[in-house]
Amino acid sequence: MSVEIEKFLKILAVEVKDYQVPVVDLIAVQTKNPFKVLVATILSARTRDEVTAKASQRLFEQAGTVEALAELGEEALRKLIYPVGFYKNKAKYIAALPQKMAADFDSKVPSTMEGLLTLPGVGRKTANLVLAQAFGIPAICVDTHVHRIMNIWGYVCTKTPEQTEMALRKKLPEKYWIPVNSLLVAFGQGMCRPIGPHCDKCVLTDFCPRIGAKPRKHQSKQRSVDTHSLVSWNVNGLRAAFKKGFIESLKAMAPDVLGLQEIKAMKEQLPEELQNLAGYHGYFNSAIRKGYSGVATYSRQKAENVIRGIGDSRFDDEGRVLTLEFPTYYFINCYFPNSKNDLSRLDFKHDFNVLLQTFAEDLAQKKSVVVCGDFNVAHKEIDLANPRQNRKNAGFTPEECAWMDSFTDAGWIDSFRMKNKEPDQYSWWSYRSRARDRNIGWRIDYHCVDRNSRDKIVDADICQHIHGSDHCPVVLDFRL
Repeated sequence: MSVEIEKFLKILAVEVKDYQVPVVDLIAVQTKNPFKVLVATILSARTRDEVTAKASQRLFEQAGTVEALAELGEEALRKLIYPVGFYKNKAKYIAALPQKMAADFDSKVPSTMEGLLTLPGVGRKTANLVLAQAFGIPAICVDTHVHRIMNIWGYVCTKTPEQTEMALRKKLPEKYWIPVNSLLVAFGQGMCRPIGPHCDKCVLTDFCPRIGAKPRKHQSKQRSVDTHSLVSWNVNGLRAAFKKGFIESLKAMAPDVLGLQEIKAMKEQLPEELQNLAGYHGYFNSAIRKGYSGVATYSRQKAENVIRGIGDSRFDDEGRVLTLEFPTYYFINCYFPNSKNDLSRLDFKHDFNVLLQTFAEDLAQKKSVVVCGDFNVAHKEIDLANPRQNRKNAGFTPEECAWMDSFTDAGWIDSFRMKNKEPDQYSWWSYRSRARDRNIGWRIDYHCVDRNSRDKIVDADICQHIHGSDHCPVVLDFRL
């Protein structure tokens, strides 16, 4: 299929008018200040736009010029820009800018590719964006969205953003060099997402060849009144997730019951909005050790009974299990131990697994049981991107997988695998090496249901498009 690139870009120019404007574009429009565009671009790398926007605002309130920036130390910069990704490195780069710019460019932002590339923290992508947005110089900024979408369209066939930039320089009409980044970033964030693109409602659906794309599984927003939407999410610090748009994500998912793991806080340490979450009853089981482990469950319906722990202080002191009883089922929210890199906690984890299973099976004698949470194990090779390299590593050791085999052999149903047999479906990604962008992940978060409740599993999914943690939420639609 031959792509009519001008047709595609003209359609998108109309489509994305109401989308969220990429933060660097917004700063460029608001200020026309090359210094602020440069700094905001450095901050934006591997960081969500809303986080970049807030960090930029805090920084520019204290240092809106090169001269003012020179008065701030690296430690002060860290505090101002946190929690942008790699904030320590970025603080180091930004702190070094004034001296470099004063020595080589009379304290001004250089307007050439060669000059920009000499600045700390500036690569080709950043340099191209500054040239285009700050100076209006034709330059093609290729980030992951531009690279990915141009390949999905088949307009280029490249393996890296750098290759895409060079290919576009040869064939993309120059009038599109500056706007193409803004168009495709907005489109990539809002519609053509890296994971689960919304092909079902895309304006290009009749023209796009979708090369290599894996569209989301379309689900109706309407849910039967006799079905509960159950969500499990390891937030890796609830206070941190709160700063990264947790409330907005919760509104988008609208679960009936939400189980959170690794909250890393006592209830009284949480913001008021989380202690008394609007529309929900909140239940907490925190670890004795501050800033560690802990689980919380929010439910629209008040629980009939609450059970904290599984009767063994080794695990209960770490706040690993919280069970809510509802009229027709038990909801067990679990944060399974990590066996650690040196496998020093492998036996500890096995003991937890066995006791948790016994606990769940006792409850299943009374009514349906859903066991959800971060199990800290990828069950089968399909459940992680690199199984051979990880066979003896924590989370995929033979011992851990063997217990998961015995758990499912005993009748516990992995609801997601019951509904979805496809590979590349993950719920956790390392923060290293752009693992999430590349979808090099593991599926270690589950909803497991007792054998007698199999027919109550309506649907299951993974919300890979929701950020805020190194895990993403997993969902089970469960018939009451």
